[in-house]
Parts: sequence; structure tokens; C-alpha cells
Amino acid sequence: MFQTRLYTLRTPSKSLYGSIRCYSSRNPLFEKILIANRGEIACRVMRTAKDLGIKTVAVYSEADANAQHVKMADEAFLIGPPPSAQSYLSIDKILNVARMTGAQAIHPGYGFLSENADFADRVKADRLEFIGPSGDAMRSMGSKSESKYIMERAGVPVVPGYHGENQDVKFLKEQAGKIGYPVLIKAVKGGGGKGMRIVRSAGEFEEMLESSKRESIKSFGDDKVLVEKYLERPRHVEVQVFADKLDNCVHLFERDCSVQRRHQKVIEEAPGPGLTEEIRAQLGAKAVAAARAVNYQNAGTVEFIMDNVDKQFYFMEMNTRLQVEHPVTEMVTDTDLVHWQLEVAAGNRLPMLQDELKLRGHAFEARIYAENPSNHFLPDTGNLFSVRTPQASKDIRVETGFIQGDQISVHYDPMISKLIVRGEDRNDALRRFRRALEQYQIVGLETNIGFVKRVAEHPEFIKGEVETGFIQDYEKDLLKPSPPPSPETLATAANAIRLSEIANTQVNVKDPYNPWATLNQSFRLNMKDTRTITFINSKDNDKQYNVEITSKNGDDLIDIKVLEQDGSVLKEYKDVQGQYNEQGELVSSIDSKHIKSNVVMDGDEITVFDEFGRTEVQLATPAYVIASAKGADSTGSVKTPMPCKISQVLVTPGQKIEKGTTLIVLEAMKMEHVIKAPMTGTIGEVLYGVGDLVDENKSLVTFADEA
Repeated sequence: MFQTRLYTLRTPSKSLYGSIRCYSSRNPLFEKILIANRGEIACRVMRTAKDLGIKTVAVYSEADANAQHVKMADEAFLIGPPPSAQSYLSIDKILNVARMTGAQAIHPGYGFLSENADFADRVKADRLEFIGPSGDAMRSMGSKSESKYIMERAGVPVVPGYHGENQDVKFLKEQAGKIGYPVLIKAVKGGGGKGMRIVRSAGEFEEMLESSKRESIKSFGDDKVLVEKYLERPRHVEVQVFADKLDNCVHLFERDCSVQRRHQKVIEEAPGPGLTEEIRAQLGAKAVAAARAVNYQNAGTVEFIMDNVDKQFYFMEMNTRLQVEHPVTEMVTDTDLVHWQLEVAAGNRLPMLQDELKLRGHAFEARIYAENPSNHFLPDTGNLFSVRTPQASKDIRVETGFIQGDQISVHYDPMISKLIVRGEDRNDALRRFRRALEQYQIVGLETNIGFVKRVAEHPEFIKGEVETGFIQDYEKDLLKPSPPPSPETLATAANAIRLSEIANTQVNVKDPYNPWATLNQSFRLNMKDTRTITFINSKDNDKQYNVEITSKNGDDLIDIKVLEQDGSVLKEYKDVQGQYNEQGELVSSIDSKHIKSNVVMDGDEITVFDEFGRTEVQLATPAYVIASAKGADSTGSVKTPMPCKISQVLVTPGQKIEKGTTLIVLEAMKMEHVIKAPMTGTIGEVLYGVGDLVDENKSLVTFADEA
């Protein structure tokens, strides 16, 4: 296929602004591709494919039968049960679907098989295009030790450390001592923080090494590690690179990904704050050198660790795939990197060369996770009962694979979506970013949205002072307890309950003569014009608040009184009025102002989003219900903090243990979580065994009653 392409001819001294038309061959894009992934990234690839007129094939596990990527694809095929090893990691099943459907290429997304060199080779062996780099490039960069040697030969700076084959525990400990503590143990084939441990003294080296190796085996099937110097004030700066099959290689500038928890990124921004043009150019040049050193093709990311004191940077690793955070680069370069991937895989030239790439403004990306920041960022699972997102525009994107009503499963990563916001400069982008986070409202499970917003509001983050220790350094600011609910918020919640009850007693169209149809309040026998609603704040020791609502006959106006549990009045509001608008927001006239709130009622759980942020309260449980629940076993126990799988059981019934002793090792969302004894005592029962799947808040181990 031939297409007219416009060229601008240049001389070394100046551009010739006149142009001539030339005819250049351009390979056609694929007719159909298979996406060997799920969730957000599968949907992301499909959107670009559909824009280009390319048909898409999805694969899915039994747990994802109703997932959005399945609904979005032109064709979708079940490939196994929920465990990844039997579905999304099954090369044979995926290739079989590709052959059946006539797909011409496979896009691996990120995670799962995206950096599996054998998979890339198998795809090519089946005469399909792999939309990514070669298996050889993956092998070279997938081994952290081999990649360090390659980078040294290519003139790319590397962190001091041991990257060799000797995995003897004593030898590795000696190397750590020579490097000097603190050191970082990293899985040779690792990524995403898995298998990574910080060791601050020789005394904890062996325990951390064993933990790193266990997690590495589970995540990557390989327990080899390397040991490196750990920088105390590091920044995580990475560079997006792209190379085609015609020997063109470019960088699309850098991203700063320093704000992390558990070694996993939370906020990314582009370009990196506080970097000079000289440093930016050096980062780009070294990243391109790294890619060329392994004859790289397609999208990749070269990750550097930067000393925030002297701004020296060192090669960490290369991710041989499209990154989770690629949209933040797209926003500041006005590109579609999935489109670029398809062009390169088809054998075409990069859509833009280095001198054509320019930065435009500043952008932030937040990874929205189902997790509880106040509980050590442990993942959460469950139903997305209510979801409201910011309005999408050219400067605001929400990349997700989930919608309201979907389930976040225990089987896969807890990321719900990515929020990407662009502005003309960093301050402009940050203001828009904070506002978009306010508008992102999820009810049904715990999320990190409020936490991310507190990060974006923090004075040090606003100044651009970001390092990988940012969350730990400002933990008290970022994880401070929720303030007590505002009286205005409690009044709004009570009015929402009243309006909901009125709506539920409206006229039944099949019974137009219903005598209760014209009532403006819920019918109760002997009910007075004043009623009391009691709320409980479970985040403040179940503190109670009473809200009295007084209705005025024949009038939509009500009076509201908010009281403490002891009866003292917090606030009184006269002539309050409220109604829902077309967007489902409660618009209230209260305290001489009009306010908009999103009030979500899920059973007895009430969540209010208003100018005071997110507030969660519960309707008080009637006394008779509380009485019926008494008599439960009061023996002390250790419970699961989340749905999980038992990885190790390290105690037995009758065993005497000290406080802090490791009892059980759990596995959830591909990460290990160690459960330690909260007190000294004797083990009563061990209720689960290795391999068992356990729901949240279930007792794992009981302590014998020694009274």
C-alpha cells in the first residue's frame, strides 16, 4: 500500500521551508489483534485499535466473565479458571485463541506475559507479530544482573552493587557489608516492588534475603537476587523510549515516579520537577543509549534512580513493555503510544523523530487502588457500589477497566483506574489534579483517593520536593485520622434519608387513590412532626450523633438540630430545603447558602461527598439487634486483614509465643503479608492450613484462655 508522505528537507544550517511531495511505502496496520491481558490496559489498547478500524479479540478467566474488556472486544474467549497460571499466563491457550480467530498480532499489555521472552518467541514462531520488543531484548534487560553489565559497556551509569551469579547466603551478606548498609535486595527478574527488601543492618540481612527469595519464586519463578547500595534520598526518574525496525530510536522525555508505597508507584508526573534542561538531555541520551545497546524495538522505559542531593542518576532497570503510566507521557507530548506500538510492529517508521518531539505543559497521573492507606495500604476487594468520575476532556482522562457495579477480585491487582490530568504548567496541572480527585467518588470498598489528594495538597509536594521516601517522611500528615463529621454534613445525610423515605411512599401508579400518596413524610403510627436519626462514627470509637428533623405541615421546609450524644446542641438549621438535581446530587439550601452533595446510601452505611470531603457514618443499630448478637466467643484471636491465601503457617496449637512472633504468612494481590503475634501467650487453635483461601476478618489463630 502506498501513501503520500510530506517531508521537510533540512540543511545543517537552516530548514528549507518549502516542501516536496515524495512517495514512500508504508505497511498496512493489522486487521485484527488479540490483547493478552485484562482490565484497564486491555480496554486502553482496544480504544486505540477501534479508532484505527482494527478488530480486537479478548481473553478472560472465569472471574472476569462480566468484565469490561470482555464486553468491549469484538470477540472474547474463556481461557481458564481465576488463577493466572491457568488463564492469563497460559501461553498455549492464548496462542490457540489467536490461531482460531485469525488474529495477526498479539498485544501483551503490562504484567502477566508482557515481559516473558519465551512468549514473545512463541508468538513469532507462530508467524504472528508480537507488539513489543524481541525475546532477546527482554532476556538482556529482564535480568537485572546482565542488564547492569550491558549498561556499563554502553556508558550508562549504574548503582554500586553485586550483580553476579553467586547466591550463597554468606557470600551475599559479605558483599552487603562491603557495599555498606543500608543495601537493597532485589529479585534479578523482579518488577513492581516484588522481591525487593531494604536491609539496614547485618542482623536482619538473612531474614530479608529469605523473604525476598520466597516472593521472587512466587512472582517470577526465579529466586536469584542482586544486592545494591540503597540511596537515602533517592528519586525515581524514568524515561520513555521508542524504537522502530528501521534503526530510529527516540526518547519522549522523563517521568518522575517517586511517590510510592511498598515500592509501587502511586503518583507519576511529567516532566520531572526541578530538573534542568541539561539533566533532561542527559537522561534522554543515556536512555536511548540503553535501548540501542540491546537493539531494542517498540515501547520501553529506562528507569533511573537519582540522588536528590547532587542529581546524579544511575540505571536501575528497563521495563520492556508499555508502562502503566504511559498516559502521563502521552498528555505532555500529544501522542498515542499504543498507535505508535502498532505502527512499529507493522514495520513502519516512528510517527515522530527526536527533533519533532516537544513538551507541552505538565501532567499528573494517580493510580486509583482498592486499598486502605490507614491499614498499611492493604488491598481491598468487593463491589463498586457507586462510582462517579471527573468529566473527561482533552486535559482529563480516566483510564479504567471497571464501572459501577463491577467487582474488584482477590485474584488480581487491586488497581481500579488511572486518573491523568494536564495543565499549562505544574501549578496549573496540580490545581486541576486536586479538583479532579475531589470529583472522583467511589463507595463500596476502601480506596486511596483521599490519600492521593492529601499528597497533592502537601506543601512539600506542591514545591516539587519529591523523593521515594516522601510517604514515609510525611506519614503523619498524609495518614492523619479523619476529622469528626461536620454538623452540616450530618444534617445533609439526615435530610437525604428523609427525602429517600418520601420517594419510597410516593403514589403507586396502579393505586392512584392511595391515601398516603400525598404525605410529605414517611408514615409511622403515632409519629410526631419531629423525628430523630442517630448516626455512628465508627472511625471515632462509635461516637453517636443525634439529628432531629422537624417537618412543617404543608411546606417543604424543615428545621434540623444536630446534637452530641449527651444532648448538647452542635448546630441548628432553620428552613432547610433540599432536592435532587439531574446529576443525582442533593442540592440543599442550608445556613443561608446553597450546597451540592453526593449522598450514597448502601443499607445502613451513609457516605457524603461535600465541601468537607468524604464522610462515612452508619445508622445506629436498634438495641434489640445488638442484644441478639451477644454471647459470641470472646477468646482472643488474630484475624485476616483482607481476603487472602495462606502461604505459610509457622506455629502449632499449644505453642508458647512472644509478642511480635511471626504466626502466618499470607499472600494477597501477588504480595506477601506477615501476620505477627499481638501479644505474648499460648496458641489455642490454628484454623487454616497452607493453600487455604480465607475471607476478610476471619480468625486465623486463637490464643488459649489462660485466665
